Amino acid sequence: MIAILPSLLLRVSLTTMIAFRALRRNKLRSFLTALGIIIGVASVIFIMAIGLGAQKRIQDEVSSLGSNLLVLYSKSRRSNAASAGNSMSSNLTLQDVEAISREIHSVIAVSPEVTLSAQAVANGRNWSTTIAGVSPEYLGIRDWPLKRGSMFTERELRTSARVAVIGTTTARELFGPIDPVGQTIRIKNMPFTIIGHLESKGAGLGGANQDDRILIPYTTAMRRLTGDKYPSIVTLQISNEIAMSSAQEQITALLRQRHQLADGRKNDFEIVNQKEIADTVNSITTTLTYLLGGVAGLSLLVGGIGIMNIMLVSVTERTREIGIRIAVGALPRDILLQFLIEAITLSILGGAIGVAIGFAASAAASMIPEFNPAVSLTSVLLAFGISFIVGVFFGFYPARQAAKMNPITALRYE
Repeated sequence: MIAILPSLLLRVSLTTMIAFRALRRNKLRSFLTALGIIIGVASVIFIMAIGLGAQKRIQDEVSSLGSNLLVLYSKSRRSNAASAGNSMSSNLTLQDVEAISREIHSVIAVSPEVTLSAQAVANGRNWSTTIAGVSPEYLGIRDWPLKRGSMFTERELRTSARVAVIGTTTARELFGPIDPVGQTIRIKNMPFTIIGHLESKGAGLGGANQDDRILIPYTTAMRRLTGDKYPSIVTLQISNEIAMSSAQEQITALLRQRHQLADGRKNDFEIVNQKEIADTVNSITTTLTYLLGGVAGLSLLVGGIGIMNIMLVSVTERTREIGIRIAVGALPRDILLQFLIEAITLSILGGAIGVAIGFAASAAASMIPEFNPAVSLTSVLLAFGISFIVGVFFGFYPARQAAKMNPITALRYE
């Protein structure tokens, strides 16, 4: 057995050299044969990278909203197209908010919110921005740090103080390089003192610019700017992720009781679970990514058929060569191995070039603003592994046809 091993290794090495020499002899045809594999592998890697990049972006956008959040809406208000500042429903009140904060122990922070669009005027400039009336707990709920200054206090909330915390985009448009803290801005001809400057948050869920806003106490917004008596939404932070489902159930039961909703009646409010949104969007994105990856993977199948087609042509062209090899002592398994090595080599080279092109395409796409493809090792190994399997599968039939040739018939072939 040990004596046979060197002879076997020699036969394999000689067969491999012959296969490589045949590929080098027809470089252009070899490249065109592998082109289908190249395109397939590059497409799979690029599409998977786009999908993973989209997933990461969505996760970042959801994370930027804060952690363990429930958002409470009034159903009739959400379905109404009235502009901000014109409250149309009374089924979500500040008393409801106080009851939730008092009775649901897993709720650690609450912020009612009233929003409106308005022109902010300061430093001889004006800028249309979003004014958000919130509670002092808002920054903690959103995990939003301050660059300078401070958030308004409970005392300023109770007194409806005219104080504001400004976002980076709004501050840049109104004050340029000037430090906005301590400056005065006018909203609806009413002066507000800027007491804080927010760190940049970037785009939020849906691509909205979170930095283009001014935060003021919600009592100030309701009493001095909008005249609303009810919050448009309420953001609730739960103590931990495990408690979110039970907190949602408890809040639902409490509000149904407070709103005197009989059994069988639908809720006149809606609670949106941040985690459920993230899981749903991620599930959809993952499904689309694998679906598109599968479509791109079909080109690998086409590439495999191309390899089989060209290998069959090659077998026919090299019939006399095969006959001569068999006549001088080559075994059928040597012929089988030679053509199989050629097919696998084409697949592996095509896979390697495809991986390089996939990486290059992803790197080029990452230069587009807000477009960050993320190449994963899994997609690379998957695409490369499939290209190898394609080479073996589609190369076996032509190799077997070559190995089955009758040497006498092959030598007579013209």
